[in-house]
Amino acid sequence: MKIIAREIPPRTVWALEQAGVHPLLARLFAARGVLAKDELDDGLARLLPPDTLHGAREAAVLLADAMAQDKRLCIVADYDCDGATACAVAVRGLRLLGAKNVSYLVPDRVVDGYGLTPPIAERVADSGADMLITVDNGIASVDGVAAAKARGLQVLVTDHHLPGPELPAADVLVNPNQPGCGFESKSIAGVGVMFYVLLALRSELRARGVFTAATQPKLDVLLPLVALGTVADVVKLDANNRRLVAQGLRRIRAGALPAGIAALFKAAGRNAAVATTFDFGFALGPRINAAGRLADMTLGIECLLTDDAGRADELARMLDGINRERRDIEGGMRDQALLLAESLFGPTADGGESPPAAISVFDADFHEGVVGIVASRLKDRFHRPAFVFAASGAVGKAHELKGSGRSIPGFHLRDALDLVAKRYPGVLLRFGGHAMAAGCTVAREKFEVFEQALAEVAHEWLDAATLTRRLDTDGPLAREYMRIDLVDTLHREVWGQGFAPPTFSEEVEVVSQRLVGEKHLALKLRHQGQPVDGIWFGHTDPLPARVKLAFRLDADEWQGVRRVRFLVEGAELP
Repeated sequence: MKIIAREIPPRTVWALEQAGVHPLLARLFAARGVLAKDELDDGLARLLPPDTLHGAREAAVLLADAMAQDKRLCIVADYDCDGATACAVAVRGLRLLGAKNVSYLVPDRVVDGYGLTPPIAERVADSGADMLITVDNGIASVDGVAAAKARGLQVLVTDHHLPGPELPAADVLVNPNQPGCGFESKSIAGVGVMFYVLLALRSELRARGVFTAATQPKLDVLLPLVALGTVADVVKLDANNRRLVAQGLRRIRAGALPAGIAALFKAAGRNAAVATTFDFGFALGPRINAAGRLADMTLGIECLLTDDAGRADELARMLDGINRERRDIEGGMRDQALLLAESLFGPTADGGESPPAAISVFDADFHEGVVGIVASRLKDRFHRPAFVFAASGAVGKAHELKGSGRSIPGFHLRDALDLVAKRYPGVLLRFGGHAMAAGCTVAREKFEVFEQALAEVAHEWLDAATLTRRLDTDGPLAREYMRIDLVDTLHREVWGQGFAPPTFSEEVEVVSQRLVGEKHLALKLRHQGQPVDGIWFGHTDPLPARVKLAFRLDADEWQGVRRVRFLVEGAELP
């Protein structure tokens, strides 16, 4: 691993400090591209206007007309946290704005696969709906939209994924990544797109005299859901997304949150009054996602929709139990996947062994709902693009393997799959995704061909520099910032994908070290002459007496006393 300190432009730091930003935050923000204090204004007035999102105005007219005619609206959601929160925002928001007939349907990961398929469209039509509204999916559902239109449904697609070569023939498409859309936040999550459609709809209803500025419903009650889905989907936290998340966090901390989110905080043992983006990404999001991976995402959506605290607690406990099951399954799969990956290692010039340029593994006992998580673990462990495959559980598809992949910087996974498909026609039955995450389906007898083909592309595209793990940090931590109040200050800010949480790095003395729970390294360190505790989760190898560490600041509480603690992210070893 190579630990690299980010470039910190001193003039920008000075300008931010002069504008009243705390010196430590000024340094962190400047390193992340913030140039002026007004970029840090997270007020609702600074959100990008809805009329810049192509299709939002047309969607508002379509929905307002449907509501005026009491048409039956059916939401088709995705089965991840972004899809679940987008569905909850759609249902809650449409009802707030006066829609009387709103239902939803979420596909089953195993039975239905991803997106609006023709069978899903048929089910929506058979339910008696007049309009089908997709959230967090649909931009690639050409056949599904065609099937819905053939049954006489109006179709509104709201999505944020990249479109394919052909757009579906929906009545209206709302997607910042469709051709001709000038919306600046191309990274907005599916839940954010739906929130913007509701803002446009409220404006349209005002124009029609349904509401006035004084009587219109407050849609900011939906922002906790928008914030959760945005962080959980690991989209880039650009300025607009950071504002959406900050607004949601502010309401959660003030106690203005849906019963389901409050129950999820309780089930996860987290305190909503001091909620952070880490809670969304590592506590609430995984519990909702677990329902889509192992059970039925209806559980997650119902938890986010209910206003009954008792029902919310019951559902949150069920989601927590499913997540525990997911962790158990993941643990066994991870261990087996690591063994399979290590069997692929080849000799190096110095007599050691190293992994291939890309790793692909399959086991008949793997669960298809967890392959993406395990692929991420392999990618993290070996710093290689990694695919994990499981046999499809769909009826009549036992001969197919469904794979999920995760990549490293410098290797565009979706483009790599495209090249594999061109070089080896017929190997990939289906594929799609983005630079860092993608999915595909292969025939079982073609797995070895895929494994070799992906490794071949990776070998061509990746060089030694790309294959060296790099950890970007904010450099040394000044001694005066080793304070618990500054830990709390940092935690209150919005960090995440594309706006990395503060990570510092410097050489420290390792005073003592011991294993905790057989899989974590507990450390006693000396930092600039001062003692401090540290913990390196998931790491068991001992460290030398002096070592350069990358670490985040955290608070550890013992007998009512809170102290600064280092959460170790990596080490640069000789």
